[in-house]
Amino acid sequence: MEVEVAVIPAAGRGTRMRPATRALPKAMLPIVDRPAVQWVVEEAARAGATEVFIVVDPGVGELIERHFNSQDEGPLPGLGHVSVHAIIQDVPRGLGDAVRTASNHVGGRPFFTLLVDNLVYPDGDVLPEMASAAHGKSVVCLRELGTEYLARYGFIVPGDWPDERVVEVLGAIEKPGVEAAPSKLGLIGRYLFTSSVFDALGDVEPGVGGEIQLTDAINAVGEAGSCLGYVAAADLLDSGTPSGYLEASTILGAAHPDFGARYRAFLTEFTEGL
Repeated sequence: MEVEVAVIPAAGRGTRMRPATRALPKAMLPIVDRPAVQWVVEEAARAGATEVFIVVDPGVGELIERHFNSQDEGPLPGLGHVSVHAIIQDVPRGLGDAVRTASNHVGGRPFFTLLVDNLVYPDGDVLPEMASAAHGKSVVCLRELGTEYLARYGFIVPGDWPDERVVEVLGAIEKPGVEAAPSKLGLIGRYLFTSSVFDALGDVEPGVGGEIQLTDAINAVGEAGSCLGYVAAADLLDSGTPSGYLEASTILGAAHPDFGARYRAFLTEFTEGL
């Protein structure tokens, strides 16, 4: 499936990253030499996206537009001909509502959805494989997660396995806990949706936490027989917590083509002295 559109929900308040996010949006926190959201936009661009819509809180859109579309400093390297625009989510009503906010901009086209809290490892892109597996259906990225995550992530109801890494998604449950978990295959922040997800989101009632949950829409799409899961070979980096942020910065910094070698040498010298 060819996918030319990406939606990046970035309207969260970043409470896990306080006090860094008291004034600065979480998506704009720098990781190595660029804000977190730019890493995600570059990932979408590598997968073929030419239009990216970033869903943000009121007051943040200007920052996004200034960063990605400034005429003073020219285009950002690594983005090619990708157009990036902010969409305002007036009131935070959950991840599902953030995605739904982009419906008029996406129209009837298939689109990637990428969470800024999750970054791919160097050379760890999963979007191209998800697009190849789609065959006209939505595809969600999965990993087998430990028991400690069952009350923190959404998990799918698995069906048949048409391929070693591809599974039919019959449904999904948000934060099920140990007793209600249908599997240990958790949703980890990368999605490819057909426009049918907007119809599902239109019918979703507030769920866990009183929010419009994206997982509930995935459940509806799965029950309709229109969703697959792609099991990634590696986890994503969790940059949404202080410890994960440090780990992501270290891994991406050590792989940086310009100063990664120097940074790795520093890390070796530093850790040997501990």
